[in-house]
Amino acid sequence: MIIKYNPKLKALARELRKNATHAEIMLWQRLRRKQFHNLDFHRQKPIDEFIVDFFCPELKLIVEIDGISHDTKLDQDRQRQGRLEALGFSVARFLDAEVRNNLEGVLLVLEKKTGFG
Repeated sequence: MIIKYNPKLKALARELRKNATHAEIMLWQRLRRKQFHNLDFHRQKPIDEFIVDFFCPELKLIVEIDGISHDTKLDQDRQRQGRLEALGFSVARFLDAEVRNNLEGVLLVLEKKTGFG
């Protein structure tokens, strides 16, 4: 699957991987190396004009973790998600606190979303 993206986002994605939040690190520890139902996930993946937190190409699934900064970007997030869904991707969103305080619950929701639960 070839995913088009703005090449200018590549360097920013690399920086975001180096400066991950605690919640992103926690979730990545469970998704990386095909640990989650043998699915391949990428993190800080450029897609179109955006960088998504996690991406599973096989399922065309995007996983986003929304921190405090998203509280003031609700409209922007809705438009972004709408664009990604229009491109054929599905999006699962979780709050930063949700991942930090209930990682197992987040993984259960992902299992349902991926058809493994």
